[in-house]
Amino acid sequence: MDDYEVVVGLEVHMQINTKAKVFCECSTQFGAAPNMNTCVICTSQPGAIPILNKRAVEAIVKTGLALNFTINKQCMFSRKQYFYPDVPKNYQITQAEPPLCSKGKLTVIVDGKEKVINITRIHLEEDAGKLIHEVGNRKLDYSLLDLNRASVGLMELVTEPDINSPEEALGFLTELKSIVEYLDTSKCSMEEGKMRCDVNVSIRPRGQRELGTRVEIKNMNSMAGVRDAIAYEVKRQKAVVESGGDIVQETRLWQAQEGITKSMRSKESAMDYRYFPEPDLVPFDLPDAFIENVRKQIPELPKIRKARFIRDYGLSEYDADYLTSMKMIADYYEKALNILKDKSADNLSTRKLLANWISTELSARLNTAKISIMESPVTSQNLAELIFLIFNGTISGKIAKTIFEEMYEKSANPESIIKEKGLTQISDELVIIKICEEAIAESQKAVLEFKSGKERALGAIIGLVMKKSKGQANPQIVNKILLEKLKK
Repeated sequence: MDDYEVVVGLEVHMQINTKAKVFCECSTQFGAAPNMNTCVICTSQPGAIPILNKRAVEAIVKTGLALNFTINKQCMFSRKQYFYPDVPKNYQITQAEPPLCSKGKLTVIVDGKEKVINITRIHLEEDAGKLIHEVGNRKLDYSLLDLNRASVGLMELVTEPDINSPEEALGFLTELKSIVEYLDTSKCSMEEGKMRCDVNVSIRPRGQRELGTRVEIKNMNSMAGVRDAIAYEVKRQKAVVESGGDIVQETRLWQAQEGITKSMRSKESAMDYRYFPEPDLVPFDLPDAFIENVRKQIPELPKIRKARFIRDYGLSEYDADYLTSMKMIADYYEKALNILKDKSADNLSTRKLLANWISTELSARLNTAKISIMESPVTSQNLAELIFLIFNGTISGKIAKTIFEEMYEKSANPESIIKEKGLTQISDELVIIKICEEAIAESQKAVLEFKSGKERALGAIIGLVMKKSKGQANPQIVNKILLEKLKK
């Protein structure tokens, strides 16, 4: 692609985290039986009047403030006309001009370099229903309509065409998702359809200022899918141009299993939507006090929290980046750390050890089970207790891994497992001396190798000591005693 520049713009739809829909009082609960969360408003019955959910407006403003947007005080809605079977009234209530939030930006880091992505707008609108074309593996010769999602509040975020690679698009979505989850304005679960993304892709000869013909790609159900769809579409467009063809402005679908995009329909223009003011929702101005109250609700955001973890806790950039990537992980870490502080066991060693256990042992288990840290069978309290037992020498790191397995399987605290299994670390020097003497007597070959200068031979003797003690001998004491005896 040395001869071409990739130009990408994203349209991100995030379901607003409210208990009720944006224009009625129906529940937004995911997974309810089809058409259970519905009423005369969200099923578009004649004469039904929408009522604006204040919490949805707060969520948009909060997100906009966190992303450095200008907040437009005037709040008004329009009807966006189009026919889709999952929108019974044949129009969508949305915001045309002005949106609630204008001209924001988000800085992402890709390949170690910072890139500022400008964002055109965030506006509030309602979601459509959902069409089901198959049940299980059986394709239907008809479609089923579920209106549970109809009129659920969405915030639509539209970027400028500032993204120039699939990796930048992935970096933008990852950073955006992290910030929005910290704000708790959306759950951003792509698996549940609470975050969806449309991608506009074009290419142009490098150095040309005029944008190329853009193609919109829909059906993005993962961030990796967005990256892969852009990469494929760039190659496709390059092949079309170099063969003498023209890029057609159209909407295409991403077929993840095949790894290709397929033509869906010609792209509508804004004029096709025939926007006009929504007559059932009166325009109003947001009070300054409302905006300032929302501003006060913005929590410590990921980048600031990461910097604090590095500065105050002495963590590496890698550990701090992982721990602050999701608010629930950062909260879990700090809750466990506070327990260690209460036990006077808060130091650089325990902070790093705690971070390592969360990012390795616990993370691996949670990923395998496909559950979040909020659902972890190992509570922050119990993990802190485990770290404390390692810190005060009650157990070794090796025994801790055995205990952790039991903690995860049984949701048990470590002390009860230690008592039940008799796993307390042996720190009595007289007992360890006896075991070391037995190991030395049974490892004469390793002893001779060590005394001849092969220091690695010591590992075999230590291994035998740990085997004889069932992994319970204090490793530091074992190492000290063996060196004393072998260097005589």
